[in-house]
Amino acid sequence: MPSNVRVIASLLLVFIVVFSFGCSSTKPKAESTAPPVVEATPAPVSQPSVDEEYVTDGSAETVVSEQAIVEDLPADLVSLNARGYLDDVFFETDSYTIGEMSREHIATNASWLNQYPTVKILIEGHCDERNTREYNLALGERRANSVRDYLVFLGIAPERVLTISYGEERPFAVGHDEYAWSQNRRSHFVITAR
Repeated sequence: MPSNVRVIASLLLVFIVVFSFGCSSTKPKAESTAPPVVEATPAPVSQPSVDEEYVTDGSAETVVSEQAIVEDLPADLVSLNARGYLDDVFFETDSYTIGEMSREHIATNASWLNQYPTVKILIEGHCDERNTREYNLALGERRANSVRDYLVFLGIAPERVLTISYGEERPFAVGHDEYAWSQNRRSHFVITAR
């Protein structure tokens, strides 16, 4: 048995010596005769400032600043909100799931908000009068947040969108029937800054 240990130790020693000499060689560096590379810098290109975007009218492209676009909107927020630029989003009973028609309304709202990148909004979550006050406040919050999340998914910056829940406290339609309830289960958009 001791002879087997000697053979294994000898083979291990030979392996270590061969391995260490095989890996330690260095290759001589080839001398480069290529001329040094000179980086060319392109001539500066005139670009529009950050607050400008291109708007096409079908025939020619013109540069319009954000300020000029926002100036097309009414100056006071009451008039701005009265114009109805943004559509409400409606929900089923006890739900904050966004349906197909509601997704289309939100996409239309997102498109409008992209046209006016300085506009900020508040999304109000509303419920019908059924269920408890606390339940409706929580459901209204989930409704407003789900609409906000979908707007953010569509590319609207989250800092432009605030949410609040009014639950059943501010009904749109007064009444105790299915029509009134369906009108009150909504997320309502309010423009807060232009």
